Amino acid sequence: MKATASQDLSQHYADDSLAERLKEALIAEGLNPQQLNPDDLAAIDQLHVGGRKASRQLADRAELQPGQRILDVGCGTGGSSRLLEAEYGVQLVGVDITPPFIEVARWLSQATGLDARSQFICCDAQQLPLEDEEFAAAWSQHTLMNLPDLEQGLAEIHRVLRPGGQLLLHEVLKGENKEPLDYPVPWAESDEQSHLKTPAELRQLLEKTGFECRFEEEVTDEALAWRKKHTEREARGQTQILTPQLIFGPRFVQMGKNLMQNLQAGRVRLFQAAWVKKS
Repeated sequence: MKATASQDLSQHYADDSLAERLKEALIAEGLNPQQLNPDDLAAIDQLHVGGRKASRQLADRAELQPGQRILDVGCGTGGSSRLLEAEYGVQLVGVDITPPFIEVARWLSQATGLDARSQFICCDAQQLPLEDEEFAAAWSQHTLMNLPDLEQGLAEIHRVLRPGGQLLLHEVLKGENKEPLDYPVPWAESDEQSHLKTPAELRQLLEKTGFECRFEEEVTDEALAWRKKHTEREARGQTQILTPQLIFGPRFVQMGKNLMQNLQAGRVRLFQAAWVKKS
């Protein structure tokens, strides 16, 4: 990824004051920022459509086993990593290109007592500073649309997976409606930042890279129901202190509305899948 693209992506997601902003909000909520449990963070910890329910659904389908070493690609603030550690007993290495996200991920994992089983690295997913065949699975939720060179990103994931390892996807893809997207959306301010693929394009790249499909299913209807519930709550005005607006700022309300409109219009679709590295 070019330096300018990396900087744009990082700036889109978070600013350097993120950790302090979150600590202040936790204190205002009556919580100790240095002593938390994952449930305390549920409202701000899952920066993808579907929240914790979607993460658990994918993890259950994947049949993750305790002790497995998992790579969380585009880990954000580490919410999915902590959920998988706490509920499935796996070990996580999270990577993200946004320095404030990695700072927060390390802090929150320590505050929730999960840091012994986690490591967070600030890096480009297209150039992973990791050894070959380190991981039993790679986890990606709403990350692939941020990779300008998806083929390179998939090749890196393939490299660090063991033979038979799974690439677990919960991703936004292009829909059949070719109209321009309404922006901003949670992953991009404009077309220049969005690198969505069609389902067919993604399948072709995965097969070319050396993966074979274990399962794939569309979960757009579930995403619409989840997003509708949250859009209605946002339209009534946020009354909670802990909300995704702490991460994205006031623009998040418009991002959520635009995502809902794009889903309803068929401009984007949501899929979950498991692809296996061929032995």
